[in-house]
Amino acid sequence: MAQGQRPLSPHLQVYRPQITSVLSISHRLSGMLLAASSLLLVAWLVAAASGPEAYASAQVFFSHWLIRLLLIGVSLAFFYHLCNGIRHLFWDAGFGFEIRQVIVSGWAVVIAAAVLTLGFWLLLAGG
Repeated sequence: MAQGQRPLSPHLQVYRPQITSVLSISHRLSGMLLAASSLLLVAWLVAAASGPEAYASAQVFFSHWLIRLLLIGVSLAFFYHLCNGIRHLFWDAGFGFEIRQVIVSGWAVVIAAAVLTLGFWLLLAGG
């Protein structure tokens, strides 16, 4: 075969993503999102420490619907990263390596992250 004719392996057109690969990539992306969004937390804390006027301005900023949507995404990333980190701790201890266990624990992480995010925001809305 000529150099330009060699097949790529695995090719994206024939590769079917598995839950393990999707969750692994999502774990890395959620970690990057959490690191980047920590700047929002720092800005809010600085505003809170700077006095009532700065804090009021920060509260107006953080109450905008687009920022709220971003914060919901960040909290989902937080809970996902937390739950998947706990899953990895079980793996580090030598548990959950059977294929069925990996799939079930993967879906459990996704569901737990969604439920915890929903519960967190309902708790915030009620209080």
